[in-house]
Amino acid sequence: MRTSENCVEIIGKLKKMANRRNVEGMKRFGINPKNTLGISVYALRDIAKDIGKDHGLAAKLWASKIHEARLLAGFIDDWSQVTEKQAENWVKDFDSWDVCDQICSNLFDKTPFAFKKAFQWSKRKEEFVKRAGFVLMAALAVHDKKSADKKMEKFFPVIKKESGDGRNFVRKAINWALRQLGKRSGYLNKKALQTAEEILKIPSASARWIARDAIRELTSAKIAARLKIK
Repeated sequence: MRTSENCVEIIGKLKKMANRRNVEGMKRFGINPKNTLGISVYALRDIAKDIGKDHGLAAKLWASKIHEARLLAGFIDDWSQVTEKQAENWVKDFDSWDVCDQICSNLFDKTPFAFKKAFQWSKRKEEFVKRAGFVLMAALAVHDKKSADKKMEKFFPVIKKESGDGRNFVRKAINWALRQLGKRSGYLNKKALQTAEEILKIPSASARWIARDAIRELTSAKIAARLKIK
C-alpha cells in the first residue's frame, strides 16, 4: 500500500477517535484547540508502535495540519532522515506547547544539528520557536549521554540572557532547561545554581521566578542524593 493511502487511512482512524470533550479539557491546559481531535498522547504512541518508523508518512501526516497527526508524525519519523530544512519548516508550524515539546524531545534532539538549533531558536522572537530552543536544551541534558558537561555548559549564558522573557510558554521552557541541566551532574548542578543566582539579580519578575524555582529543586535533598553532592 502506498504511503499516501496509508496517510488517508490513518487520518480517517484519528477522526473516528475524536473526542470534543477532551478538546475542551486540553484547552484548559493551554493546548491549542484548533484542528485538535482530543486524542490522548498515549493512544497516539500505541498507533505509532503499530506503524513503525516511516519518514515519508510522517511528512504527509504533518502536512495535514491536524494536531494529533502532527504529534504522530513526530513519533514515527526517522531522525536520521530529518534535515535542517525540515526542522525549520516544522518549527515554524508549532502552535501549541505539547507539539513543540514532543517533536523536540522525541525527534529533533536526536539529530546531529540539535545543539545548533537549540542556540539558534532560543534567540528567535516567535514564541514557540523560542520555546523549542530551550526544550531542546532540556531534552539534550537528559537524552544526550555522550556529550561532555563542558558542551552543555555553553547553554547557561543563553538561559541567563533570555530569562527576562515574560511569555509563559517561553519562561517555563527556560526554567525547564536550567533545571534539567542542573540535574545532569554535580558539575552542572553547581554551574546551574551560579547561573540562577545571577538571574535573580535581573530586574524581571519572569527572571526571578525562573531562578527561584530552579534553586528550589536543584538544592533539594533528593537531587543532592542522586548527584552525590555533599
